[in-house]
Amino acid sequence: MNPNPKVAMLFFAALSLSGSAEAAAPRPNVVIVFADDLGYGDLGCQGHPSIATPRLDRMAQEGQRWTEFYVAAPVCTPSRAGLLTGRLPVRSGMCSLRDHVLYPDSLGGLPASEITLAEALRAAGYATACVGKWHLGHRPEFLPTRQGFDAYFGLPYSNDMPNRRAPAAQPGGKDIIERIGVPLLRGEETIEQPVEQSTLTQRYTAEAVRFIEEHRDGPFFLYLAHTMPHVPLARSERFVDASRRGLYGDVVEEIDDSVGQVLDALARLGLDRRTLVVFTSDNGPWLVKGQNGGSAGLLRGGKGSTWEGGMREPAIFWWPGTIRPGVVREMGSTLDLLPTLAALCGGDVPADRAIDGLDLSPALMGTGRSPRDTMFFYRGDQLCAVRHGPFKMYYHTQPNYQNRKGVAHDPPLLFHLDHDPSERHNVAAKHPVVIAELKAIVEAHKRTVEPVPSQLELRP
Repeated sequence: MNPNPKVAMLFFAALSLSGSAEAAAPRPNVVIVFADDLGYGDLGCQGHPSIATPRLDRMAQEGQRWTEFYVAAPVCTPSRAGLLTGRLPVRSGMCSLRDHVLYPDSLGGLPASEITLAEALRAAGYATACVGKWHLGHRPEFLPTRQGFDAYFGLPYSNDMPNRRAPAAQPGGKDIIERIGVPLLRGEETIEQPVEQSTLTQRYTAEAVRFIEEHRDGPFFLYLAHTMPHVPLARSERFVDASRRGLYGDVVEEIDDSVGQVLDALARLGLDRRTLVVFTSDNGPWLVKGQNGGSAGLLRGGKGSTWEGGMREPAIFWWPGTIRPGVVREMGSTLDLLPTLAALCGGDVPADRAIDGLDLSPALMGTGRSPRDTMFFYRGDQLCAVRHGPFKMYYHTQPNYQNRKGVAHDPPLLFHLDHDPSERHNVAAKHPVVIAELKAIVEAHKRTVEPVPSQLELRP
């Protein structure tokens, strides 16, 4: 029996998804590899001069590398919520300008009313697994096993957060908060505490490969969300001093090796031409960490900022024999993964709520362009910027995750991202018509957003 309380809400979707899937066979297996705090410029195929990522570079050469691919938010929790729901985090309450992310003493999490990508694909007959960092609620009712995943192995939140998991029978009491190290979970049980972080990337990889082997007859959906390269950085003994870039490079090169092991397993099992693999990251590099943080390349800003470096990420789509190889210079987003995968896997997106994602399959298959021409940039519940076509307009800017105040702009700033990808030259005075058009887009969008309580601000 499915313990998920959303069964009734999903009934209509299950019928639709299952019916469509029968007509669209064979359906691909799906693997999403999600790094943590990886910058736009941190891969070889993105131009990094001293980090070697041969497997990701080859994946990009054999598949599609998207150069203008955005995440839903510039920090962990809301970004992950956006990927799994296809909805801007402001719609689900999975954001906060005050608290930014969920913490080990948070009482909230991804609401039960949200329908995740895992739930949509499981309703279509997919086996589902989450391996790695979750960060959408550590209390039992919010864990992956309650959000559409058949299996879970990983950390419930970021690797720099001490364990404070409160027993379910005593919610909220500060007297039962324990600082005893970051826990590693299997399902809903803690199996190691504190976790040995130097082993995480390889253990995640082994778990991912095992899931693929056990579900080789498919279809399956694997969400492999690496803990790294989030600070504190850790890598296994084999990767110590392996990189010219130092510790950070070692960590990224181990992730590259992990991706290679997953692709090799698919090839060994004869699943490579039946599997779509997506690689991207949750937000930009943590620049204030110095050499322990990554690089956004020529983009401005990093983690915690709505400048391009905070939300534009490396993105690779790989499906040999199906996806047309090349470089896509059109907009896409992690918000688009749910509707895209629903289309490719034979299903429909939920019809009873606002969905911000769009179906990218025409661009992936080479039959058309990306339907995305607009992106909204939120920091918490604050709409900071909007991009439409090549122009990006800012009402508010801030340099990084730590800076809480930032700067308001009236009149707004305007940048032409094709001409000025580093966002150095404000051209607002030259384009009053563009400013008026973007303001109208923002006002129309705001009318679709209904305020909901923040899950991130629920604390003891």
